[in-house]
Amino acid sequence: MECSWKTVLLLVCASLGVQYTAIRTLRDSLSGPCQGAYHCSRWRALCDDSWMPVESPRKHILLFATTRSGSSFTGQLLNQHPGIFYVFEPLYHVQQAFTNSSSRLRRSLDRRALLGAYRDLLLNLYTCDLHFMENYIRPEPQDHVTSSFFRRSSSHALCSPPVCLEGGDAAASDPPDETWCPKKCGALNLTLASVSCLSRGHVAIKTVRVPEVGDLRTLTEDPRLDLKIIHLVRDPRAILASRIMAFSDQFRAWKIWNATGRQPRYVDLSQITSTCKDMVASAETGLQRPAWLRGRYLLVRYEDLAFNPKDKATEIYRFVGLEMEHRVRMWIAKNTNSNVSSPSEWNYRYSTTRDSRATAESWRLRLGFDIVRTVQNLCNDTLALLGYKQVHSAAELRNLSY
Repeated sequence: MECSWKTVLLLVCASLGVQYTAIRTLRDSLSGPCQGAYHCSRWRALCDDSWMPVESPRKHILLFATTRSGSSFTGQLLNQHPGIFYVFEPLYHVQQAFTNSSSRLRRSLDRRALLGAYRDLLLNLYTCDLHFMENYIRPEPQDHVTSSFFRRSSSHALCSPPVCLEGGDAAASDPPDETWCPKKCGALNLTLASVSCLSRGHVAIKTVRVPEVGDLRTLTEDPRLDLKIIHLVRDPRAILASRIMAFSDQFRAWKIWNATGRQPRYVDLSQITSTCKDMVASAETGLQRPAWLRGRYLLVRYEDLAFNPKDKATEIYRFVGLEMEHRVRMWIAKNTNSNVSSPSEWNYRYSTTRDSRATAESWRLRLGFDIVRTVQNLCNDTLALLGYKQVHSAAELRNLSY
């Protein structure tokens, strides 16, 4: 049955309460041994074939990384696939809800409780129940509609039909700001987002908020999911350089140190130390290939992706079991060899338009040798495990032929 988008909108939006029940019923019907079959005649009658549920095994993909490791860029490789429903940092809402709770409540919450909330949300998103996010989005959505969905513009699925009738091909333009999608599409209807999720066939989520891959074990062992984890790592010296640039207020002491060459009296080393500790713990776990992670873990160095984007993207798609669509190849060609004409694109914190080779090595021109030597001492094990060479002089640091 074919019908116009206006008809679809009228049918889907007739009653949000009815939709909610239908979505939950549909999700529950897919949670058993037949998950992925998608014999969903109810939804078939509502839509044309351009966004019908795909009759293939459902893929659940997690891009697991740390802040400023190139995850926004890498996530777009998944976002470009027309069959993938991609969500950027949904765990941000959980973190914010916990942070904004009363101090008494915060004191009662430990790491285990936060990680439990993270896993619950990931599970519900992988089963396309976006209403579950209403527990964390602030201000609380009204009638399943919100204007506060974090980084909505980073997801093609949330800025195109059936979620946004005005979206069309606009999502493919990758504008370097976060305002265009809400302006064009209005507030986000979580019910329509759930419908879009079901129609896309596969779900990919990017997060930098889970500390170690071991924290994801219950999800890899959940029979309702076929979870594949892409562990993105980056040279910790490059991570620090990117954080100093992107979060100058938080890294003010580091910025002063880098500008003057003199270490301030107090510099917080704990964040980079913790980053390296978590990175090496996760990599060691993944490379040991425990039974619960075997066949579900892929370690990717951002530098390898930046220097050989087509080959590494092909490896990533082979790992998750999907064909790399032409649209993905076109995005790679456009966004890895870019001579950015507008400085605002470079200044935008989450820009994915770049000369990827130059970006991978730019930390060597930004950081002073004293800072680099400090990070090398703090993260010696991480550098060794992941195959990053140390530099031993300022001249060696600046010599990009090395």
